[in-house]
Amino acid sequence: MKKKTLIVSAMVVVSILAAAILRDFMIKSVITVVATQVTGAPVHIDGFSLGVFNQKVRISGFKMYNPKGFPRGTLVHISKINVTYDLGALLKKKLHLSSAEIELKEMGIIKNSEGKLNVNELKVMKQEEKKKAKPSKQMPMQIDLLKLGIGKIVSKDYSSGKEPVVYVYDVNIHKTYKNITSVQQLAALIIMEPMKAAGIEGAQVYGVAMAAGVAVLPVGIAVTFAGKDYARQEFASSFEKAYDVSLAVLKRKGKVTEDNLAGIITGVVDGAKVIIRIKKKTVNKVEITVSARKFMLPKPKIAGGVLYEIAEKLK
Repeated sequence: MKKKTLIVSAMVVVSILAAAILRDFMIKSVITVVATQVTGAPVHIDGFSLGVFNQKVRISGFKMYNPKGFPRGTLVHISKINVTYDLGALLKKKLHLSSAEIELKEMGIIKNSEGKLNVNELKVMKQEEKKKAKPSKQMPMQIDLLKLGIGKIVSKDYSSGKEPVVYVYDVNIHKTYKNITSVQQLAALIIMEPMKAAGIEGAQVYGVAMAAGVAVLPVGIAVTFAGKDYARQEFASSFEKAYDVSLAVLKRKGKVTEDNLAGIITGVVDGAKVIIRIKKKTVNKVEITVSARKFMLPKPKIAGGVLYEIAEKLK
């Protein structure tokens, strides 16, 4: 009898786990499809879990890729989304989140050869005028407290030629917002806030944000950039390969003025003096530091852009 009871209990537990996994898989698929339809860009989610009793949702590895007409790549990479929802409100067809935490790991801003920004070509941006003419009925939404973390912004400009001008902004700030009342406000914050923090222009994005009731005055480069003129990263690479790749990138992006096998390469990129320092850590591990200054002023976006292209070649 005890053995049968154990077997039945095990089968119940397995069934519950299987149902939970299937439920999460189905909801994740629905979210992916809906997000793709709303934005007009492919969306992928690595992980999703829904807690009914604790009323929490966790999403990991949310990626939205570039829309049609732009090079392949990630537009938005959110490493994690954690929310606490009100089940009672949801049953009444109202989305009420008492708290939401969003960590934006990286955002890719691309200007194509026609001078168009990828963020402006998202379906949600292009439909704003249609929404004004004929408002669509949406589920009421309320987020009491939103914590938004902004990591890195990679900006690529293809408008001046085949090779893009690449800048990288290590924003690394966290901001808190209260009383978010629409999907439009949430989307505008996620897309517009990183651009505003880095001082990147995008009139259409800011216009949509204003229509959604979000303050959009660009404030220039974030305070965290002040005084910092370098970008640094470790790589699993031999010293020789890292040196050759760094030299090739600097030659392609600008002009090399001095190089030596000691691991220091000096040059000019966009009018800024750039110094690349390659330090051997172990046999197959190096640390690369890129600094950039123009008229004695730090240019971290240039340094970050050079290091980004080096990293792409060392992958």
